[in-house]
Amino acid sequence: MRIIYFYQYFSTSKGSWGTRAYELSKRWVQAGHEVTVVTSLYDKSDLNPSGLIHREKMEGINLVVLNLKLSNKHGKIRRGITFLGYSLFAGIFSIFNSCDVVIASSGPLSVAFAGLLSKWARKHKFVFEVRDLFSEGLEELGLIKNSTALTLIRAFEALCYRSADCTVALSASMKEWINKSYQPVRVESIPNASDCKLFDQLKSLGPPPQIRANEKTNFVYSGTMGLANNCDQILAAARKLKDWGEEDIFIYLIGDGKEKRNLEKKAEQEQLLGLLEFLPPIPKEELATWINHCDAVLVVLKNIKVFDTVSPNKLFDAFAAGVPVIQTTQGWIRELLEEENCGTTTDPQDPDSLARTIQFFAHNPEQRQAMSRNSLRVGKKYFDRDLLSQKYLGLLEELTH
Repeated sequence: MRIIYFYQYFSTSKGSWGTRAYELSKRWVQAGHEVTVVTSLYDKSDLNPSGLIHREKMEGINLVVLNLKLSNKHGKIRRGITFLGYSLFAGIFSIFNSCDVVIASSGPLSVAFAGLLSKWARKHKFVFEVRDLFSEGLEELGLIKNSTALTLIRAFEALCYRSADCTVALSASMKEWINKSYQPVRVESIPNASDCKLFDQLKSLGPPPQIRANEKTNFVYSGTMGLANNCDQILAAARKLKDWGEEDIFIYLIGDGKEKRNLEKKAEQEQLLGLLEFLPPIPKEELATWINHCDAVLVVLKNIKVFDTVSPNKLFDAFAAGVPVIQTTQGWIRELLEEENCGTTTDPQDPDSLARTIQFFAHNPEQRQAMSRNSLRVGKKYFDRDLLSQKYLGLLEELTH
């Protein structure tokens, strides 16, 4: 089977971004299929292209890189130009290259343009992979307030859902939302995955020097620090912990984003740096050593309904490491943590809730350890990378036969 995978943020485990496309493609190649990934240059990836259009063979994957830099730090206009440029390049590529099935992975939503052209012009099977509910997120975050613009985006989104031979949603609640709102041809749920083998292999490296030295209960937040993440919740919790005299708790915030500098300034002004530390983005293989040896992972997001459907990578990294999760969303993740006793959900409307939960974890190691065991069990049983890769491949084979 020949697969073309359009995804604008491709990275391997040596980069500091999610590796879903890389891990899936690598396994499909190992299963005997031909996979071509068409991407651009994201500043958190480990790609190093030369020339405007770069081609290379990476672990059997045919990698095509449009050397157009993309960063979350860029303004709306520059990001829009980058999205448009990639969309045009991917669209042309889809017309002039043959395959059995094309996957267009959103966001941004403009990636779907290549999938539509491939289906219409070449009659290829089209899988629309949805990592987030694009228009709903734009509206609820207040990023687009013009009603006409939102109507046009939703119309294009509906066209993608109804044109795709199958939509792959990254959570069951996202699948339910899409079915209810857009009446697509077909929707399947294949969430992000836990790299249990990778995390287990890296445990022998031991903890990072900071964790080894501080002898405290350590909590890790990793990923983007932007508007959607609302990491102010972590600073608010640190203020409370400081007021309560909690000196044996420490929080590491690893990553980057538009809000990071503001968060650092607030932490310094409020003298919170005795409880937390900001670290730059690090490759996933290095990040695994942090998560493997911390006491709990923090997953915080802005309190809006659309985020109740998300499938954040940091959640699955915690499962791979066998580490409990403290998180703020109120949808499927909350239900999973309650059912499997592998973490706790805090109330995003209560400023003290996150602080109290962190405090509880620090003072109750037996409960924390029980959740750790459950976390690893959940990762292996439901979200193992090999398991979900095979499920996805089975779907592609079904569509093409």
